[in-house]
Amino acid sequence: MDAHELTSLNDRDYEQIVVANAHLKHRDPDIWALLTNIDNCERTRTALVNVHQRTAATLRRRKTEREEFEQECRARGADGKHEWFTTRPEYERWRRGTANFHQMVQAAIAELGKARRANNHRVTTQQSAQAARESLRQLATAVQRHQAAHAKSGEIAGQEDYELWQLLDRLTLPCGPSQEPTPLRTMLDFYWTDVDVVTDEDRSRATTERSMRRAPAGRSSEFTGMPRARHVGNDKGLSA
Repeated sequence: MDAHELTSLNDRDYEQIVVANAHLKHRDPDIWALLTNIDNCERTRTALVNVHQRTAATLRRRKTEREEFEQECRARGADGKHEWFTTRPEYERWRRGTANFHQMVQAAIAELGKARRANNHRVTTQQSAQAARESLRQLATAVQRHQAAHAKSGEIAGQEDYELWQLLDRLTLPCGPSQEPTPLRTMLDFYWTDVDVVTDEDRSRATTERSMRRAPAGRSSEFTGMPRARHVGNDKGLSA
């Protein structure tokens, strides 16, 4: 049975599948996994609770009927007392069997409660991870824009700027089927940023950004430095 077949069952048939797999020793592990996954967990619990409530009501009703029957038998004297004791073993067998079934369903409900908590934990963890991933995407995008703005303006970047930009290459996220560690800059280039046609200005800015990233500390020698002195009218011949 696959997930589609299971979800297409009506409530009566679904309940039968649940009861048939409620006992740990007799269940089909694959079917139980389907019954307890996040899509079917609530329906499975509802089915078990309904069975549990019906069984409890049947036990109470039969107990009341048995007590009333006992009073009738006692009122009839010896014949009634004999009938009471004659029918007692059958009732006790039924009561023990039904009580065991009731406890088994109750145990399955408790087990399902653990599955529900595990499902909720997975959902919460996944939502938290997605929220953290989105926050990191926004932060990485802001850092990339900050670097691009510096490159476009031609302003001299400080050491703190370079350290900030280098984080895009140092920090990684798991990505792809194999969850390979992927630098944030790669995530920006291939997954988080829309691709536009590259202009000459974009290409020049990208070259500047690469130069900025290569700077070991503080400033890139390609864009910063001390002005050359002009020696005019002396014997060193160093005029520029």
